[in-house]
Amino acid sequence: MLIIGNGRMITRDASNAFIENGAVAMDGNTIVMVGTTDEVKRAYPDGEFVDVRGGVIMPAFINTHEHIYSSFARGLSIKGYNPKGFLDILDGQWWTIDRHLTLEQTRLSAMATYIDSIKNGVTTVFDHHASFGHITGSLSAIESAAKELGVRTCLCYEISDRDGMDKSRESVMENVNFIKHALDDDSDMLAAMMGMHASFTISDKTMELCNELKPEGVGYHIHVAEGIYDLHQCLKEHSKRIVDRLYDWNILGPKTLLGHCIYINEHEMDLIKETDTMVVHNPESNMGNACGCPPTMELVHKGIVTGLGTDGYTHDMLESWKVANILHKHHLCDPNAAWGEVPKMLFENNAVIANRYFKKPLGVLREGAAADVIVMDYNPLTPMRADNVNGHLLFGTTGHDVVTTVCNGKILMKDREVLVCDVDKVMADCRQSAKELADDINGGK
Repeated sequence: MLIIGNGRMITRDASNAFIENGAVAMDGNTIVMVGTTDEVKRAYPDGEFVDVRGGVIMPAFINTHEHIYSSFARGLSIKGYNPKGFLDILDGQWWTIDRHLTLEQTRLSAMATYIDSIKNGVTTVFDHHASFGHITGSLSAIESAAKELGVRTCLCYEISDRDGMDKSRESVMENVNFIKHALDDDSDMLAAMMGMHASFTISDKTMELCNELKPEGVGYHIHVAEGIYDLHQCLKEHSKRIVDRLYDWNILGPKTLLGHCIYINEHEMDLIKETDTMVVHNPESNMGNACGCPPTMELVHKGIVTGLGTDGYTHDMLESWKVANILHKHHLCDPNAAWGEVPKMLFENNAVIANRYFKKPLGVLREGAAADVIVMDYNPLTPMRADNVNGHLLFGTTGHDVVTTVCNGKILMKDREVLVCDVDKVMADCRQSAKELADDINGGK
């Protein structure tokens, strides 16, 4: 029995949203009690008690769109890289990196990303992977890192025709085989989806193959209208808009996740809503790649399940919240925009998305939910109440304020010390591997 208590507790449970001096008791991988510290300690007097000394106790974060392999891209300078637009960014940087990744570099990039996720209180990660130099076995390499570190993860491989049809088919099979493996896993810590890059790099032939081979019970994870070229190419080559093309290929549905959705129209939004398809917003990526601002507020207002991701730009969900908050205020010239919508995306919809793949309730502290809990070192200057906790988190905290992270009932980090691996050793291996990748990309300089 593990009890975390003596802190201001944000439960994300509408019936019991905030407890001034709260505690949460976990038995194995399940929360068994939420209440005041005195109540919980009386109920479980022999439980291991972690005293957070007035810190903030809350559910762990969920990241619904990540690119693990981007962890080796920070500071990487590629010879001749001078992008003039989004396609140049893709081919000049990201596709160049993924063509050079080895399986060991994929595994180590996953170790680096998951460790940073733990440090930022993220315990559930939806990843969208690409490594066209080494496709087969790449998802298993990422899985091994997730299992070693105790992180919950949903994986897919990025199907694309960009490097030829042989590799396209290999990427399809990497998804198919890993999905079957994940469906046989009963830990509730591993899931899989059918990953796709984007409409403009996937032919009808490959769409047909995906339809034919995709196992039942999972959906697709695909970038949609991230750049204007994606839309233009779809109109030119297929005489229809992207969401319509996906609908025609049976890709939409309640287990499918659409990334970005910048250049979609009202009709496409209605189609996404009618099919109960999910969307994930990645504000820093959209801004950094100069792709534009998606109609995210409109998606949320329509009741479309819209979550918040990082796209590999960061592993700090609070940072993505801050950026989304000001992006939509600025874009809409409306100081009231995003106050309620983005927290709903981060704290409610991310949990809805995750629970379409994982059984135990996530993103909430209540009896029967997953034992995924974090503690933040934050002592507010103004009173914290149920109706202002989001203001405190938005303006008073960052992911680096997380001091303790628990996933599936296991303490992964305590008092900022990661307990599940030798971080110094892993980071040394990652630095060496990242150097080798950079040298390989730049011709061994």
